[in-house]
Amino acid sequence: MSSTPPPGGLRKRTQTEGRDLTRPASPEPLPFPLYDNHTHLEFEDGVDQLDPSESLDRAVAVGVRGVVQVGTDLETSRWGAALAASDPRVLAAVALHPNEAPKLFAQGQLSAHLSEISRLAAQPRVRAVGETGLDFFRTGEDGRAAQIESFETHIEIARANHIALQIHDRDAHDEVVATLKRVGAPERTVFHCFSGDAQLARICNDHGWFMSFSGTTTFKNAPALREALAVAKPELVLAETDSPFLTPEPFRGRPNAPYLLPHTVRRMAETVGVPLDEFCARIAANTERVYGSWDPVESAA
Repeated sequence: MSSTPPPGGLRKRTQTEGRDLTRPASPEPLPFPLYDNHTHLEFEDGVDQLDPSESLDRAVAVGVRGVVQVGTDLETSRWGAALAASDPRVLAAVALHPNEAPKLFAQGQLSAHLSEISRLAAQPRVRAVGETGLDFFRTGEDGRAAQIESFETHIEIARANHIALQIHDRDAHDEVVATLKRVGAPERTVFHCFSGDAQLARICNDHGWFMSFSGTTTFKNAPALREALAVAKPELVLAETDSPFLTPEPFRGRPNAPYLLPHTVRRMAETVGVPLDEFCARIAANTERVYGSWDPVESAA
């Protein structure tokens, strides 16, 4: 893996007035290394910027040994695939975010962009199609048909390449589940930033779908997420940051990065009543079961 990593700062997070832009200190390292299975390293955020390599260095120092870099459009998907090809700590997921689909459809470009996602999905360090799915929070009725068309095609791309599917599901639980059943979910399907309740967790249990919990699990106003985590089958649980967003307590609102995942993981272990080292080992094994090995030699074998 000798290719040059792409430069950071592809995206800049929109700043809201009054938000604390200082970066939290590194937490105590985890007792067993694991992975952040959903991050957006292309973003700059905060008063002190971390380029992707620096961000990964800080993550490794606290026990986050690798990440899945996730695309939301062609530019970020290409960027993530290039980063994964250059750094053994990174695997990539490529997709068009559901909120991109209506805009691309209106421009007559949805099919062409999906074709490029299909091409990227064949690269060896691309291990998932995502984030794709349905978002009825930001897209109205007039855009739902395009979202569903895009989601269905992403599912087919994941299945054709025998890689995982990472789902973005916002205010669309029933429709996401119905689409997965209708089209046929890939063997390894992940609900990124799981936002459902115990009922959705039981549906995921029944179908063998993975549930990835983010910093929202630590929020005081999210007891339903902790109830869902308690219900989720242990072998189907993953962890993520969705950085630079969804920073866990006690740093909610400040810049997020993979090195802050230990805060979420510690709260998750407390919620399910499992010793931290055992819980970390379980998360690591689950993540490798979904995405395969990060090691280039093992992957090639």
